[in-house]
Amino acid sequence: MFVDEVEIEVQAGRGGDGAVSFRREKYVPRGGPDGGDGGDGGSVILRAEEGVDSLAALAHRKHWKAKNGQPGAGAQCSGASAEDLVLRVPPGTLVYDAQGGFLLKDLRQAGDDVVVALGGKGGKGNVHFKSSTNRAPRQSTPGGEGQSRRLRLELKIIADVGLVGKPNAGKSTLLSRLSRARPEIAPYPFTTKYPNLGRVQIDLDRSLTLADIPGLIEGAHAGAGLGHEFLRHIQRAGILVHLIEPEPTDGSEPVQNYRAIRTELELFDPALGRRPEIVAVTKADLPSADQVREDLAAALDKPVLLISAVTGRGLNELVAAMLRAMDEQRMPA
Repeated sequence: MFVDEVEIEVQAGRGGDGAVSFRREKYVPRGGPDGGDGGDGGSVILRAEEGVDSLAALAHRKHWKAKNGQPGAGAQCSGASAEDLVLRVPPGTLVYDAQGGFLLKDLRQAGDDVVVALGGKGGKGNVHFKSSTNRAPRQSTPGGEGQSRRLRLELKIIADVGLVGKPNAGKSTLLSRLSRARPEIAPYPFTTKYPNLGRVQIDLDRSLTLADIPGLIEGAHAGAGLGHEFLRHIQRAGILVHLIEPEPTDGSEPVQNYRAIRTELELFDPALGRRPEIVAVTKADLPSADQVREDLAAALDKPVLLISAVTGRGLNELVAAMLRAMDEQRMPA
């Protein structure tokens, strides 16, 4: 199950109480205080980890609580501190304070983490209160309360290349052909219900990550269709590959379909209009594919590729174009 948004409550552990204790040893008269400190409560930490690709593990449980620290004991024995509770999330997770609405941290890369609830400090034992005027203190301090917080987690998947286009444009088929990803594929629109990721291995040292975004329709930025739920995932794709179906099943015109999707992307986030883009006409085996490619190239005044994920035509050229675009992005301005 793919989950890209979830709200949870976290509670850090309480610190252990400090102990009130006195030495009781044979032949040691009037033994002094020896109450130990309490242990610290566990904190709650969110950590981005490679291999985690959804927030589904957190969706089934709304309350997460770290353990409490142990109380202190005699002979100046400190209580054990509790282990931190580490919740693992996908890289690209935005952590918001749900009550205040502000961003705590963007866990953009694997290994990034944030303490979202700090554990309570352990209390002090009575050994700390001994003085020249108070040789037998009977006071100690209780452990501190752990922090609690309501969080909203939002995932924006991180990919080198985002595949966009109208429903049934061939995005899932292309992803399955170029990578080991196995998205659901069927000859009808809206087969893809959630983003799929796949890694394209170029050689021993180079690879790129593809994201197949569910098909967009006009009005997606305002909530129409399925794609509006996943438009945010495109924001972190460094390059867009816009796939155009030459013979749409709804009888629409391919060039107008291209412009409609571009408009939706720009209305959702103007920065997407400036993102490097590769345009490709899919299903090259269809009779009209060559003419559609020529019409698009003339209308856009830029090169348009012609590919077929079924026969493999043009796929090498597409991957080469992706690599060139990535290399250009890395070049200093």
